[in-house]
Amino acid sequence: MSAAGVALMLGGAGILLAASPAQAASVTFKTECIPPAISGLPAIQGETTVEITAPATAKVGDTVDVTWKTIKAASKNPDVLDLEKNMVEPSGDLKVGGAQSGVVKMQGPRENPPIPKGGEMKLSTMTGKLKIEKAGDITLTPDKYVITVHQIMKTETKCAPKEAVKPGATIKVGGGSGNGGTTNGGTTNGGTTNGGTNNGGTTNGGSGGGGGQTDFPGKAVDVKFDCGETVPGGITTPVTVNAKKNGGSFDLTVKTAKDAMKAPVALPKGALKPSMNIKLGGADSGTVKVTGPANAEPIPAQGGVSLSEMTGTYKPGKTGKVTLSPADMSIDVTMVAGGQPLTVPCKALSTGVSLELDTTAQQGGSGSPSTTGSTTTTGGLADTGAEDEGGIKALALVAGTVILLGGAVFTFTPWRRLRGTR
Repeated sequence: MSAAGVALMLGGAGILLAASPAQAASVTFKTECIPPAISGLPAIQGETTVEITAPATAKVGDTVDVTWKTIKAASKNPDVLDLEKNMVEPSGDLKVGGAQSGVVKMQGPRENPPIPKGGEMKLSTMTGKLKIEKAGDITLTPDKYVITVHQIMKTETKCAPKEAVKPGATIKVGGGSGNGGTTNGGTTNGGTTNGGTNNGGTTNGGSGGGGGQTDFPGKAVDVKFDCGETVPGGITTPVTVNAKKNGGSFDLTVKTAKDAMKAPVALPKGALKPSMNIKLGGADSGTVKVTGPANAEPIPAQGGVSLSEMTGTYKPGKTGKVTLSPADMSIDVTMVAGGQPLTVPCKALSTGVSLELDTTAQQGGSGSPSTTGSTTTTGGLADTGAEDEGGIKALALVAGTVILLGGAVFTFTPWRRLRGTR
């Protein structure tokens, strides 16, 4: 379909209309880009130059094609990592103004040439469609856009204008017989995964303190975690809470799935140290924190990964039946011995009761406030559900040298140091 003669389909009628020659105009605007929260980096200030292409004229009822070509992104590829071919995918909003209002959702393919360290960011051309509803001059103005990078793992940098932006194109619309409709366009990108908390589930386990029983096995419950934008759709893993009576208290042992994930790169001994909150319900309230040791052996690339068993002590503060449910989980990740660990939290969106205990209140007992998952870092955690692209996205995050964030980088152990030369 050439720019000089775009074939337009009249919505639902199957009649082709000849559109006027396309017009293209570039516009530059000051831009602020927000890196993913996991990076802990400040906002990036820069300038964006784009070229908007649309028909010069149209009629009411037409559906026209519009394009957004990024001439210059707000920042360059940092001097740390070469970005491989076809790893960058843009999306954005094109504001509709003048005689008509709305937003055209623009989407570009995951296409880019290799981008060297320090090179200009290369974003593919985005396209969308606009249904013409009203006569008059309709303006098209570039607005916010998202840079999605799929190298190592998925990250999104969200950019928005910091000044009033001039229209990139104007369509002169004459009268016509077309009826109205909603402005529509390409695929929306960068949405946030949501999920409500589901605290259902069937209780299981024995009665603590009665009949001489000391061991109280729990049942496995599927827990859905939201690990932020680094793990689209979240992850799900079975979690089991077991208890052993110890005087008036209970020693807890928490297990997750075994070998349910693959390591994207080789992981050294001591790289992963998990922790989790166990939520108390029924007669008691609060949380009990359980922690596990770091992995005792190195894990080869593509090898199976299991989080270690986590343990802690529950000292009842109330008498009665108390339920124990898995809650938020986090992992301390350390890729270099003696290095500063990165705490990567995942919030439990849905869970269930794994164990119910009969308890007797103890002096100074009851759960403590939640401490896991409260760090400022957000993002991926081990993918114990083995879903969507497989492997452990948090480990890919850490093992990868740099996560490209538009103009910012998140640096851990150099990629080549982990994998050897490419």
